[in-house]
Amino acid sequence: MSGIGFDNAKYLSLQSEKIRERIARFGGKLYLEFGGKLFDDHHASRVLPGFEPDSKIRMLQTLKDQVEIVLVINAEDIEKNKVRGDLGIPYQEDALRLMDIFHGMGLYVGSVVVTRYAGQAGADKFMARLHDLGVRSYKHYTIPGYPSDVARIVSDEGYGKNEYVETRRSLVVVTAPGPGSGKMATCLSQLYHEYKRGVKAGYAKFETFPVWNLPLRHPVNLAYEAATADLNDVNMIDPFHLEAYGQTTVNYNRDVEIFPVLNAMLKKIMGVSPYQSPTDMGVNMAGFCIVDDEATCRAARMEIVRRYYAALCDRARGAGSDEIVRKIELLINQIGVEPGQLPLMQAALEKEERTGGPAAAMQLADGRIVTGKTTDLMGCSSTLLLNALKVSAGIAHEIDLISPQVLAPICQLKTGNLGNKNPRLHSDEVLIALCISAVTNPVAAMAMEQLPKLKGCDAHFSVIPSGVDERLYKKLGVFVSCEPRYEQTKMYHK
Repeated sequence: MSGIGFDNAKYLSLQSEKIRERIARFGGKLYLEFGGKLFDDHHASRVLPGFEPDSKIRMLQTLKDQVEIVLVINAEDIEKNKVRGDLGIPYQEDALRLMDIFHGMGLYVGSVVVTRYAGQAGADKFMARLHDLGVRSYKHYTIPGYPSDVARIVSDEGYGKNEYVETRRSLVVVTAPGPGSGKMATCLSQLYHEYKRGVKAGYAKFETFPVWNLPLRHPVNLAYEAATADLNDVNMIDPFHLEAYGQTTVNYNRDVEIFPVLNAMLKKIMGVSPYQSPTDMGVNMAGFCIVDDEATCRAARMEIVRRYYAALCDRARGAGSDEIVRKIELLINQIGVEPGQLPLMQAALEKEERTGGPAAAMQLADGRIVTGKTTDLMGCSSTLLLNALKVSAGIAHEIDLISPQVLAPICQLKTGNLGNKNPRLHSDEVLIALCISAVTNPVAAMAMEQLPKLKGCDAHFSVIPSGVDERLYKKLGVFVSCEPRYEQTKMYHK
């Protein structure tokens, strides 16, 4: 619905060129702190329509002969067995997963750095495991007075105590399973050791958001605030850049607050700081690749709405807070949108009111809105999926893609043999049934061919959908939002 607003091919070209320039600026060695997700960056693809989720990793692949990846993980996170929320796996397992992915993409992973090491048993066990896997690991320690005591940090008692990470290539990408892992400290520690060895090297930062050359209150930058509402990140004008160059650029509070300290460290390490502002440190070229600002604004506003409903649902589940909801409400007010008045949300609620049961609606790429209701055999997520495929294929509504005689035995199997209380079929079960029907039914086969067209569409549910349905829609590339209430009133929801 939003249309293409971002030139992905231009981005790959400009971004790789910018990084090459930064490597050359520092004599052929650059430590690049990589914030956010290296791949599967679905937030970027939602607010910058046309941005591919794997764009950043594809960009690095164009530089793969120069790239070495260093993974950073906090020893305290290992000890606490901290879990990555979107995957449900501990950070140390995610580090191994990331290494497998990087290797599969032809990228060289040089080593793992365990930061804030203080003899934690979990960290020792993880490093022993890395050793058995043939992966080099290094220990970096907690520095008293970090980050304010610059004199101590940039000394043999600070960074000097950290183990020097041996690297082989000109572009060292420092990344991590999650925030707070110590990426910046690792980069600066390496600079300290490189300069002690007489090796010229530099530091830069790569974060997609906020987009520094878009206005402060541009919807894309506001969507970043919505996405990080739980981290207390706030976009702001970079005062150092404004003072140094008379140019208004956008950064966020944490980078602006730490810049004086970081600048002092760079001066102490390199003799002179190469940067006048936090914006100077960045290499992000995304803002130059927006080709349709109106389409991008529409997409970003919709993302803020999705974040708003997600915050409401998290609060209903007991995983969110009133504070996060209020922060996103302020952003909603700034973009001038009434979520409940959007046609998609209205369609789902009106369908529920007419049918007396949970309902859902989807907005197709051409703007048409399709709805689905709860039936005896299927949940609203399943009927919505089938109806969307019908409309996309031009199939009449009254035609059954799957015979009720096929669906009924599956429902009976669920309750009679598998112990389920709810006989209605989830969307994944219906999709499998449709796939089987497509073998002998040309109409069902025509509907199956429409599945790729659902990617990038929005769907809204009048109740919180099951995890099974939400995951299936996510796999199809459909963006899901829902009202913050469950279908049934009970204490425990699976």
